[in-house]
Amino acid sequence: MAVTYVDWGGRVKLTWIRSSILPKRELITSVHGFCFYNDELLLVDLNDRGWDFPGGHIEVGETAEECFKREAMEEGYVEGKCRLLGYIEVNHHENIYWNEKSPYPRVGYQVFYIMDIQQLHPFEGKFESSKRNFIKPEEFSKYYDGHQIILNDVLKVKNSEKGYCK
Repeated sequence: MAVTYVDWGGRVKLTWIRSSILPKRELITSVHGFCFYNDELLLVDLNDRGWDFPGGHIEVGETAEECFKREAMEEGYVEGKCRLLGYIEVNHHENIYWNEKSPYPRVGYQVFYIMDIQQLHPFEGKFESSKRNFIKPEEFSKYYDGHQIILNDVLKVKNSEKGYCK
């Protein structure tokens, strides 16, 4: 478990929790994942946020895993089997600007998966991403500022449990 604070329209506490159990569905605010192809990590250049890893919001009737697989296809044009890694608890208790009308719960969760890419489709850029890139995991911080602790957990799992996404 690792804790950090960010300024997301007020002071927000983020706690990384490695878990094989999902939080309550109604408290999951987004789903993301680290996708690997030939030991390289997929990053997508999202039109509104720059380089990131695939992810987004759960649609009505979707499970968290279905959401991640859909987002990986829409943003990175990849498919594969995945495994739940854990989640970030997003806690607004110290955020003086949070109120009952806020779009997110006082305590919500961003869920993370690991994917072993089994099908790499031609990149079309039809949705919210303009490019995709495969990088060595050690280059992650050049593209993305944040979530290094989660990536470190991903690499531990990937190195210790070969075949995690079979």
